[in-house]
Amino acid sequence: MSNEKQVDPGRRGLLVATCAAGGVAGLATTGMFVSTFQPSERAKAAGAPVEVDLTGMAPGEMRTVEWRGKPVWILRRSEDMVASLKKTDSQVADPNSERNPDELTPEYARNEYRSIKPDFLVAVGICTHLGCSPVTRFATGAQPSLPADWQGGFLCPCHGSTFDLAGRVYKNKPAPDNLEVPRHMYLSDSRLVIGQDEKGEA
Repeated sequence: MSNEKQVDPGRRGLLVATCAAGGVAGLATTGMFVSTFQPSERAKAAGAPVEVDLTGMAPGEMRTVEWRGKPVWILRRSEDMVASLKKTDSQVADPNSERNPDELTPEYARNEYRSIKPDFLVAVGICTHLGCSPVTRFATGAQPSLPADWQGGFLCPCHGSTFDLAGRVYKNKPAPDNLEVPRHMYLSDSRLVIGQDEKGEA
């Protein structure tokens, strides 16, 4: 003799209908939140965004992460580094990031810092001349291949292009443009997403 309880057919139908309605409502609610944070088709085609933990980064420290096969630099600029940008304004070729802005500098980074936050630079570490990767030259003053009033920045070892601490190329150098600033956003003070901004654009 079976111990299973028999469910009245009428109650079973009501139970199924209730579960189905609840499931549809739950999916509708979930869909609303998921669609809000879905990347655009352009972002999907470009490749997955990369999330970076900035916890513990000291002023003057730089980290490199890979995004879409490219090295992306994250530099936490010190107060002196930030102050140096005013000194290099007159020495760089495109101080206001007006050249190819849609390709190289998102609207939210078209400022003297070329960034969302003054103390953080996020830039693709590839020279805009022929694709070499510049090296860091953060120390100030005269050095080989650098001027006596050098304020710190980046030097491309291939053909000598130099960039300031905002990734702006100096005048009369082979590189035609500033370093690219990828689309990015901050999820919190310590969480950075590279490859997607708040509009879902890549």
